[in-house]
Amino acid sequence: MSIEARKAILPPDYVPSEDEEFMNPVMAEYFRQKLLQWREELLAGSHETIETMQQDNLQKPDIADRAAAETDHALELRTRDRERKLISKINEALEKIDENTYGYCEETGEPISIARLVARPIAIYSLEAQERHERRERTKRDERE
Repeated sequence: MSIEARKAILPPDYVPSEDEEFMNPVMAEYFRQKLLQWREELLAGSHETIETMQQDNLQKPDIADRAAAETDHALELRTRDRERKLISKINEALEKIDENTYGYCEETGEPISIARLVARPIAIYSLEAQERHERRERTKRDERE
């Protein structure tokens, strides 16, 4: 963790704004806490899933009940896999905060808007760069089809 982020004390009612210095220590601490809280919520959900799946008995006498339970488990596992990938992105964002590179577009190097980071704290591109990235992905996908 950077020295500045460790020194930053987050006021209880703090909300980052475009009017302050971009990614100052208080703002970095705000996003660090937001990311840590999000990760904790995802991990708690993962633990609940594990406990539920350990307790569930898929050997139901009725074939329809068994099929429904298996479908529910498959859906839950897909959801948890997406969340596992999200946790990885959260960890990467936390590393960027420690390295003082968080909040900067990986394509342009420019700051990502505060509104975008509040809405999507794992964003790695500015809105414009994200739109370009998505257009390139669509083009590649269309060319393969």
